[in-house]
Amino acid sequence: MSAVAVTLKDIANEAGTTLMTVSNVINGRYDKVSQATVDRVRAIAEKLDYVPSATARSLAARSSRLVGVLLPDSAGHDVLVSPHNVAVIGVIEGMLRENGYYLLLRSIPPSDPASVTAALRSWNLDGAVFIGFLDSQIRTMRPTLDTSMVVLDSYEKNSDVMNVRLNDRKGGYIATRHLLDKGHTRIAFVGPKITERGVVKERFSGYRKALREAGIPVDESLIVATDVAHASGVEAGRFLSTEHPDVTAVFATADLLAAGIMEGVRAAGRDVPADLSVVGFDNLDLATYVSPQLTTVTQDLTAKATRAVELLLMSMRSESIPAAETVMDVQLVERGSVRDLTA
Repeated sequence: MSAVAVTLKDIANEAGTTLMTVSNVINGRYDKVSQATVDRVRAIAEKLDYVPSATARSLAARSSRLVGVLLPDSAGHDVLVSPHNVAVIGVIEGMLRENGYYLLLRSIPPSDPASVTAALRSWNLDGAVFIGFLDSQIRTMRPTLDTSMVVLDSYEKNSDVMNVRLNDRKGGYIATRHLLDKGHTRIAFVGPKITERGVVKERFSGYRKALREAGIPVDESLIVATDVAHASGVEAGRFLSTEHPDVTAVFATADLLAAGIMEGVRAAGRDVPADLSVVGFDNLDLATYVSPQLTTVTQDLTAKATRAVELLLMSMRSESIPAAETVMDVQLVERGSVRDLTA
């Protein structure tokens, strides 16, 4: 194999034909070329070990075959620290690869929508999947973007935004209802600060609804706002153990937080579930790694990511989209992190 890259001109010279003819053959435009010429050009290209330029082919096809997966830039945190994001991106990459696309992963400052627009245009993306952005951020960015895009876990009611989300309110409700059914009445809520309608607010709404049905008022002192990180969960577990020892249960909006809470409770000299019962959300693999194994609200991450890619591919191919929004169901998975106070 030659160290010098073979060009279309090299193939044209050896085949005794024009550069345009070789370009047509290499790019699959056989209708303008005889079968004999097609066979000859392809044989010479193979003999010379010709490798097509991805950039040149994308320009010719007006398609980069690139799909961006964009996440909000979180200062001080790796964008892949979240097991949820890792699982979802893994599924997205696999499906894109099967369909002949490449994935470009990038974190973006959500406070600067202009940077998102500039990035998408400079990369010439065929489409994009947005993960973890607030609805207000999507609302601001959407009018500036002319590419196909799908948003995960958004509640933005814009017919121009394809969205795949969960029934988050049901998730918060069944988690809290489970704790109530086990005899718990002092139940804390741990999750990111609630600023607008979205995943966290909907899960909190489910938590509040379950308490209201049980005739229990929401105690604002038991709402612990924190970012989704294991270390933050440890702090929350310590805080609840020392400042609110009367609390017997907690619903955390993510398994990563729940696992940290369990560690923090033990660090404070208490036990899970004897002193504090814990319910998480996501049903990630780590839910079975902790001890006791974590009771959690399960979502089908594979199905969610698969649906997002399906919608994106349909949009990029200008196919009819059956519905702009897909809402996926959730269920409770009972394990060993909840104590039954009614027994």
